[in-house]
Amino acid sequence: MKKNLPLLDANASAGGASGGFGDLPDWDLSDLYTAPDAPELARDMASLETLCASFAADYEGKLATLDAAAMAECIHRYEAIETTAGRIMSYAGLRYYQNTVDGTRAKFLSDAQDRITAFTTPLVFFSLEFNRIDDATYEAVFADPAVARYKPVFDRMRAMKPYQLSDELEKFLHDQSVVGAAAWNRLFDETTAALTFEVEGETLSLEATTTLMTDHDRPKREAAAHALARVFTDNIKIFSRVHNTLAKEKEIEDRWRKMPTPQTARHLSNDVEPEVVEALRNAVVAAYPRLSHRYYALKAKWLGLETLEIWDRNAPLPTEAPRKILWDEAKDTVLTAYASFSPKMAEIARPFFEKGWIDAGVKPGKAPGAFAHPTVTTVHPYVMLNYLGKPRDVMTLAHELGHGVHQVLAAGQGEMLADTPLTLAETASVFGEMLTFRKLLDGAKTQAERKTLLAGKVEDMINTVVRQIAFYDFECKLHAARAEGELTPEDINALWMSVQAESLGPAFTFMPGYETFWSYIPHFVHSPFYVYAYAFGDGLVNALYAAYADGLPDFQEKYFEMLKAGGSKHHKELLAPFGLDASDPAFWDKGLNMIAGFIDELEAMEA
Repeated sequence: MKKNLPLLDANASAGGASGGFGDLPDWDLSDLYTAPDAPELARDMASLETLCASFAADYEGKLATLDAAAMAECIHRYEAIETTAGRIMSYAGLRYYQNTVDGTRAKFLSDAQDRITAFTTPLVFFSLEFNRIDDATYEAVFADPAVARYKPVFDRMRAMKPYQLSDELEKFLHDQSVVGAAAWNRLFDETTAALTFEVEGETLSLEATTTLMTDHDRPKREAAAHALARVFTDNIKIFSRVHNTLAKEKEIEDRWRKMPTPQTARHLSNDVEPEVVEALRNAVVAAYPRLSHRYYALKAKWLGLETLEIWDRNAPLPTEAPRKILWDEAKDTVLTAYASFSPKMAEIARPFFEKGWIDAGVKPGKAPGAFAHPTVTTVHPYVMLNYLGKPRDVMTLAHELGHGVHQVLAAGQGEMLADTPLTLAETASVFGEMLTFRKLLDGAKTQAERKTLLAGKVEDMINTVVRQIAFYDFECKLHAARAEGELTPEDINALWMSVQAESLGPAFTFMPGYETFWSYIPHFVHSPFYVYAYAFGDGLVNALYAAYADGLPDFQEKYFEMLKAGGSKHHKELLAPFGLDASDPAFWDKGLNMIAGFIDELEAMEA
């Protein structure tokens, strides 16, 4: 049973002190519920308890006896439970992320989690018993048109069969989750939201401080970097405890389930073969010298520096004029780019701006970063941003709206099939960014403007591909080391630095304190090994965009069909209409070559 909590986007631009960006929209959550004490919410919570109890009473011990018609009814009832629980948890989670330091919101979320976990414990039998249905019976029932469309989701469920525990243990893990990972996730969220940083006499949030790392003023960037290092170092024991505990908890569960690697569960949930991920990882690591190492050497030259410090990594170019992009311009830029690809895409995106589906402003206590949360298929997605009028914020808007468009299109699959595996979940978001970038690049009036846009895109792609694969390697090392025993903060710091030096290359020197910068990355806590999905998505989109640019017939129609499919098809089947195959090791070089080509053009401008 999914919990429907938002997942912060690892590639989102940072936020900070808001103001002066135009009329920034706020969420209207009334499409979910009008208030925490709304009678509809109380009704749904009570209904959920009844739905779960009656489902268990009607189906426990009987799944193997159901014919196709009875199985269809069973699935529809299960979807209704997922929809009700998902609606409640979406509302509780979105309210909490609007202000994570509000105790009443935190309590409401925690109480909702507790109650829904208790209600859904009787449903733990469903996947366990389903996986015990013999293969012949399963294949015969799901050959019937009444349930055939649901087969992909149950195929994925049955992939977990070898790692299933006893019914009693599975129920224990389900019950215990609210005081296990969920509690440590909340501790992490509340700790990061409450951090403050002193920079040049100002007290700033994490969002505002990380935003300064992209400031034109180098001393200001340096001051921000040192402020981050000071505060992370002061709190490193808490972050170390969170990571040690969650990694150990995962190791214990994986061991009981006989998972062959710490990454196996993520690959299974992503419906992707380990060798495909390994091919992606190896291709990116092999490309470090011709991507990040080469680009950052070029950037050092532009900045007039012998070596770069970490506060120079996302610095703007000296030729780039500081510019504040108002909200209306950001909105028009993205919608125009979407419409130039297909009017239908802009049409789907427009209600996000008009109906309170975006929360854009930076506010005290608001969660950092950005996300698009699909809620449930009977409502609509919500997008969160921390908008500060920077060019990267426009790209973040394009990215999250891409997710939103994808989620709207996939909703037609229904609650069980709408969720897209993470490897494909980044496709529409990265494609939305690419459309916006290409529109801006086509409109560049001078060589200097083109250079600024190209450099910005290369940095975004390096952050999406190189940085995220380095994150993945860090997590692999962290979980392997934790399996051998407790890790000190210094141990984790050393693992972090081992991947940073390798991925960023010889152009960088690293200030004292940078070794703690692993501590604020939310994905390591909330969703282990998620991060490779960003690199997967970027490589996939680069290959897709190349097919689009080459004039593949009916590309737009094929693209929308892929998004509409949600989680109903495997990546091989989804990519076949485009002549692409992610299981081919050479596939990843197509995307990496696009990044290298942009760097080639930037180098040629220097000649």
